[in-house]
Amino acid sequence: MPSLIPEPPDLTIAFGHRAYQLGDAFAERHPEIAHFQAFSTDELKARMAEVDVLVASFLWHDSLLDHAPKLRFIQSVSAGVDHFPKEALRARGIRLASAQGANERAVAEHAMALILALTRRLGEARDNQAKAHWRGMIGDRSRREDELGGKTLVIVGMGRIGSRLARLARAFDMRVIGVRRNPDPQPELADKMVATARLHEALAEADIVALTCPLTPETTNLINAAALAALRPQAMLVNVARGRVVDEEALIAALQDGRLAAAGIDCTQEEPLAAGSPLWAMPQVVLTPHTAGETCRYEDNIMAILDDNLGRLWRGETELLNQIV
Repeated sequence: MPSLIPEPPDLTIAFGHRAYQLGDAFAERHPEIAHFQAFSTDELKARMAEVDVLVASFLWHDSLLDHAPKLRFIQSVSAGVDHFPKEALRARGIRLASAQGANERAVAEHAMALILALTRRLGEARDNQAKAHWRGMIGDRSRREDELGGKTLVIVGMGRIGSRLARLARAFDMRVIGVRRNPDPQPELADKMVATARLHEALAEADIVALTCPLTPETTNLINAAALAALRPQAMLVNVARGRVVDEEALIAALQDGRLAAAGIDCTQEEPLAAGSPLWAMPQVVLTPHTAGETCRYEDNIMAILDDNLGRLWRGETELLNQIV
């Protein structure tokens, strides 16, 4: 079958990311293939006429399409691809693949770290350290650190990340309820599986809720005021999915009035989080700046997916790894 993209030396790959050193990682593997790295959308736009393959994510802007006559394939750097115009890509014959799986271990570990930080009150400990304050023993049991064994973790989204998180949670002797569109039993991962349509029933059993679902029209504002009201008193929420899965105003209100005990938040509706957001100053909140998937291995993980898909395209195969378009 004929190749679906040019072969070296006629191929040019553009890498676009504000921080990840994708071009350097690629050069270690393929010094013979022409490539460049851009660190802004404007840099990308200036050279898009050269590009056959684009490896990028949040530097994408739809206006790039008007400057990309040769573009045939986009390898997303993230698992989420909601920011790409799929129909416009399809109309132009441009293929799109996600980076699903590249950060599943990292994000699941980060979710577990946030769960531990909230239950062991590590944010409070760090604040006390900054003040050189040695906290005494506490008579009020509700203000002490807690244990995970026996608690119920509801995982909304049982894909790769959610499934890995379920295994980690079970290692801490937690009871796991998985929420997904298809609630077929998965006894090796969860004690119970619940359909997304019955989310509020699952939330009523939760001590901790972890969001690991993709952002779709169905999951936008999935965790709204009604969902938060369905939780047990003093439940906790961890979000390593997308900021828009949560109604942020409702979340802030639930934290302010004590209906929600604490939150571990890796992603917010607007990023960076606005300086005036109440979330910054809440002692019961642990914030990380959308870094759940960001590890020193990330570039290599992306290169493995890219290499696989380049090989498929050169061989003329129509099915891509993590194919979207």
